[in-house]
Amino acid sequence: MGSATREALAGSRAALATSGAAELATAGDLLAAARVIGATPHLRTALTDTEADGSQKRALVERVFGGRVSAGAAGLLVSAASQRWSSGDDFLAGLEELGFRAAAISAGDVELDAELFAFERTVASDAELELALGSKLGSAEAKTKLVDRLLDGKASPATVVILRHLVQQPRGRRIGEMLRGAAAVVADQRGFDVAKVTSAVPLTSDQLARLERTLSVRAGRRIRFDTVVDPAVLGGVRVQIGDDVIDGSVASRLSDLRQKLAG
Repeated sequence: MGSATREALAGSRAALATSGAAELATAGDLLAAARVIGATPHLRTALTDTEADGSQKRALVERVFGGRVSAGAAGLLVSAASQRWSSGDDFLAGLEELGFRAAAISAGDVELDAELFAFERTVASDAELELALGSKLGSAEAKTKLVDRLLDGKASPATVVILRHLVQQPRGRRIGEMLRGAAAVVADQRGFDVAKVTSAVPLTSDQLARLERTLSVRAGRRIRFDTVVDPAVLGGVRVQIGDDVIDGSVASRLSDLRQKLAG
């Protein structure tokens, strides 16, 4: 991520925080606009044109999206477009993040990240489902209908909005990657870091509680877990928070031992 995009994201998040746009419709409108912009290269180029000023971009947003999105969403679109992004793809990713954060705000105390992680585990355990949602050959309409059918009465409306968007605009990402990324964004909006914990067998609630206390002190904020069971680690746990990895697995220790013996 370039420095320009980091600053643009910070500015866009600040605009969301002060916008008062806490309705799910705002999130849905932002994500719908991102899909339109993603499918229209010349529109994306115009909105990220560094030579155009804010008034020109506002006029463009109003011309394209006027009457199609809420005033709150339109304002956030203009704010995001007025930032300087490293690339058009970064701009799309930024709009998507804004939509996810708006969804998290609208959901209040609902644990969207937990729902997204649960859906990710369901998809990962079913090869046919993963193919149906992730295949480039499947239509966006068929994928959204499948999401609706799978989650009917089983997830919050905000989670459904996020998932419907992801299957419609994958942007070259695998379904599991998209789900984990979305979960990390909504967790961050709720004040959590996400720790991916991989172990050979499921950890008990007591083990997770102790690990949470330890990691929270280390990270300086609350922790949400994405737990993965992988017999290949043999024993112990592997923890990843962002780019930081704490590998206490038996498999890692055996690998280190083999390298030392080989050296």
